[in-house]
Amino acid sequence: MSAALLIDILLWGSVLGVGLIAFRRGPPVFKASLREGSMDFINIVPRIALGVIGSGYIAAIIPQEVITGWLGPDSGWLGVATAVVAGAATPGGPVIGFSIGTVALKSGGGMPQVVAYVVAWALFAFQRVILWEIPFMPARFVWFRCAVSVPFPFVAAAIAMVIGKP
Repeated sequence: MSAALLIDILLWGSVLGVGLIAFRRGPPVFKASLREGSMDFINIVPRIALGVIGSGYIAAIIPQEVITGWLGPDSGWLGVATAVVAGAATPGGPVIGFSIGTVALKSGGGMPQVVAYVVAWALFAFQRVILWEIPFMPARFVWFRCAVSVPFPFVAAAIAMVIGKP
């Protein structure tokens, strides 16, 4: 069984499980959950399409030599550090972050560097920290969380280096 099939089974199983819980809570809860889930789906599909198309434009704009030079498999820890900075500086949601990571992989980026990019983006994207976290949480807590999170992209890249090609 492939990893993709296992992930699909787990995701659809969780959807069915949550749907069963909503169904058991009664028709009003089930109908409301179907309505809200459908609206979430309708709202996210255009974002995914724009992200995929946008990542294609990014791939066309950025020369492959730049990606392989800065984030290629031979760039080592300097490439990982560059990816961490790039991930933290990338604005946008997961559609943008993951699409750019995919483009980097397909354009010759190294797996450890792309893993570091995605983990850094997920942990401390600057615009998200400034626009969302600081207004809703104490600034000292946010900066402490970011500081504590700094090693994680490097650890993830090290694990990717040890594993080799996933």
